[in-house]
Amino acid sequence: MSKRILLIIGGGIAAYKSLELIRRLKETGAAVRVVMTEAAQRFVTPLAAGALVGERVFTDLFDQAQEFDVGHIRLARECDLIIVAPATADLMAKAAHGLANDLASAVLLATDKPVLMAPAMNPKMWSNPATQRNLATLQADGKRFIGPAEGEMAERGERGVGRMVEPEAIRDAALALLSDGPLKGKRALVTAGPTLEPIDPVRFLSNRSSGKQGYAIAAALAELGADVTLVSGPANLPAPAGVRMKRVETAAEMLDASQAALPLDVAVMVAAVADWRPAHRAEEKIKKDKAGAAALELTENPDILATLSKAGKTRPKLVIGFAAETQNVEEFGRAKIAKKGCDWIVANDVSGDVMGGAENQVLLITRDSAETWPRMAKEAVARKLAAEIAKTLADKPARKK
Repeated sequence: MSKRILLIIGGGIAAYKSLELIRRLKETGAAVRVVMTEAAQRFVTPLAAGALVGERVFTDLFDQAQEFDVGHIRLARECDLIIVAPATADLMAKAAHGLANDLASAVLLATDKPVLMAPAMNPKMWSNPATQRNLATLQADGKRFIGPAEGEMAERGERGVGRMVEPEAIRDAALALLSDGPLKGKRALVTAGPTLEPIDPVRFLSNRSSGKQGYAIAAALAELGADVTLVSGPANLPAPAGVRMKRVETAAEMLDASQAALPLDVAVMVAAVADWRPAHRAEEKIKKDKAGAAALELTENPDILATLSKAGKTRPKLVIGFAAETQNVEEFGRAKIAKKGCDWIVANDVSGDVMGGAENQVLLITRDSAETWPRMAKEAVARKLAAEIAKTLADKPARKK
């Protein structure tokens, strides 16, 4: 691998892991340059980072030895990938709002290269609505994220989501983004998880789904070089490396997010979308009374798979649906292809331990064939499906945004 990576080290306790990240990236053959914020230098020294990369570390936007030649622009452009690790709440906020008052933020504003961010902060800072808004903005702008992970914090007694993922995981995500895989330049959408349809502020209608299979498919497509958008209903899973993430709750929100991702080369609709929603959502909790159970009037949710399958000129070149069945799996899967207008159906029997489990056994149904795959880990199912998608799209020109 002869790729050029610019590593921006933010000012957090996790900065010490960035020194290990430099070593891991160098082991792949990458040429690594380092930019450090002023706060980062309170945790690790430019001398340590410079010794590992074998050249000077850049720290100052107004460095007279560099800025005579507009050095921050060269740093932003003379690379194949920018990694921000740790990506602090402050750095994320600056990048989301286009601020550029130091070298790191100026580089992020000036770059036209892919950016991979590895957040690290206190769990309360990560879950703060301001940080989540910044996250959504950056993802919409095309920035990729890996983590944060859940675990013990530096603060005594603190635990939660906010730890920077390990250097090896960041390295692997970087390699996936730099990959010239068979899906390089292809645009993919994956939906995953359940949808929740509120009855009142407390109750909702939903389908059972862990999201594991959809998240694994999104990761597998990214590993093959695809530009992947993952639209996920509520699922207790971290965003896959190198994937653009959009979290939603209802079927209507999932449809809007899916249509916003068009145009696409492939859409893989894995989500367990609720077929029905309450016709009227109660503003207050519905109370039990002596009259017995209240009648619940339902209305049909939008059919996301059918909508994308019949999207006219913006229809993805390959539309794949999932069918969770408990009987007559192939028969019902074929009926779904005919009804929805999609190209393939990945059908499985969910009467056993598939829901929430680590393994799956599926039947890949196309318009003229059906192939039963052996039971395997959901990650293996995802990689096999991604390989089939790559073969099918190989001779088709990529969609342009």
